[in-house]
Amino acid sequence: MARSRTELTRLAAAVALFAAGALAGTALATSEPPTEHKGLKVESLGKVAETSMRTQIGLEGHVLQLRAITIEPGGQIARHSHATRPGLVKVVSGTWVEGRPSGEAVYGADTPGGILEDAETDHWFFNRGDEPATAIVCDIVPAG
Repeated sequence: MARSRTELTRLAAAVALFAAGALAGTALATSEPPTEHKGLKVESLGKVAETSMRTQIGLEGHVLQLRAITIEPGGQIARHSHATRPGLVKVVSGTWVEGRPSGEAVYGADTPGGILEDAETDHWFFNRGDEPATAIVCDIVPAG
């Protein structure tokens, strides 16, 4: 069956993403970490209020939030630490490239699991694709 040029381009991109996804969590080429956000859209999906966090689990001064974060093509999330901000990230469309001091990993919607943001996490993200890439992000942050 003959494939169109567009189908072949998409197939080649899918193979490349699959190969990169198979390497997720291993060091790849490292880029300089960005120092500012670029091309982001952040949508609040919900928040567990400070009073509920205190009453339910005894955590003072924090909220649990759920957001959809979209990185536009060529966009980035600046380098940041999670020393005091635990979270989880699940890419649901497109591809996020995570940079860490140890290297890069690629996460797509088909990558099993999510990205753990624990006390040791220091990272940044890029969208090197040609379509917006969205992740659902859940984290505990100071109230305010």
